[in-house]
Amino acid sequence: MTEKARSDSSSPFRIRLATAADRPRLIPMINKAFSVETFLTGPRTDEERLAAAMETGALLLAEDAGGRLLASVYSKLRGSRGYLGMLAVDPAQQRSGIGRRMVQAAEDRLRGLGCEAVDITVLSLRPELPPVYRRFGYSETGTEPFVYPHPIKNGQECHCIILSKRL
Repeated sequence: MTEKARSDSSSPFRIRLATAADRPRLIPMINKAFSVETFLTGPRTDEERLAAAMETGALLLAEDAGGRLLASVYSKLRGSRGYLGMLAVDPAQQRSGIGRRMVQAAEDRLRGLGCEAVDITVLSLRPELPPVYRRFGYSETGTEPFVYPHPIKNGQECHCIILSKRL
């Protein structure tokens, strides 16, 4: 599939399933995209965690015509529901519409697998994210504890906000 990047209308990008060979370039892009999460210790992902995620779900990536990595998103089938997570957009491409297109592509993939709804979790320490996902058609449906391999700095409290959308 090919889309036009809004930041440069002459520069098309394509979205495809990531493979193991993509991991070495995905890891730094994902970590760079999540570098705003200064409340976490350690990187957002690494080879071991990304490999494990790709075994249990799928990672879509967007790249421009020259093969430059622009964004990625994780999706996982959970029965009749899907899960989206780790939406990462290269900081130079943020606010270009690629994030929305990545979410749409992941939703389309999950819909094709028979999912009736999709869930996303965002961290409570990222209050800017729920409004973004509300614009994508999601609504808050609950909370759950935050469980992550790296501790939160300075003893800050954090939980996950669950957002859901019917497909």
